[in-house]
Amino acid sequence: MLKKLKEEVTKANKDLVKFNLVTLTWGNVSGIDRDRGLVVIKASGVPYRKLTSAHMLVVDLEGKVVEGKLHPSTDLPTHLLLYKAWPEIGGITHTHSTYATMFAQACKPIRCFGTTHADYFHGDIPVTRSLTQKEVETDYELNTGKVIIERFAQLDPMQMPAVLVANHAPFVWGKDARSSVENSLALEETAKMALGTIQINPPIGPIPKYLLDKHFLRKHGPKAYYGQKGKG
Repeated sequence: MLKKLKEEVTKANKDLVKFNLVTLTWGNVSGIDRDRGLVVIKASGVPYRKLTSAHMLVVDLEGKVVEGKLHPSTDLPTHLLLYKAWPEIGGITHTHSTYATMFAQACKPIRCFGTTHADYFHGDIPVTRSLTQKEVETDYELNTGKVIIERFAQLDPMQMPAVLVANHAPFVWGKDARSSVENSLALEETAKMALGTIQINPPIGPIPKYLLDKHFLRKHGPKAYYGQKGKG
């Protein structure tokens, strides 16, 4: 079942190691088949060096395992809630990548200081509020998804395909599993650049809005002209 999607999600998970976005088993990637309403996600705690398509679970949008005998990632409820809230997205990546996680732990957004950031994210990377004790003790992973959706009440998830969960780590998404990993890599690099920028010039302000808009919209806007037509 969903052989192609399983292969895509397996490769996307392995790419987390390739791009140095995970340590040990600190992360996961999922992908969704919208036509069938089924999600593929890696099994919980499986070392990436051993990961194959056999370690991919197929689940429905209510979390019922449709195919697979292993336990799915513990972050599954967060993934499912985001898929249900945002029908535009096709893949989700969660990591504890070093620099982005530092900002999440500090409960600080990643400011958009330059065009590299603006090429992928239309503004500052938002940070959620901290979960309450009750939210952590009851349905923790589901409530993680809820605070993400709450933070995006006035934001477009396709123009801002990343969030920092306060005290925790980033969740990133895209049109498919591969692009969610690409956005995760972009997030980590821009977090690293942002930290260096603050260290070099602490009072620096954000990029001018006209330059932010130009860089984001030339790549992602309705009249985008970056890259080759018909190419990814």
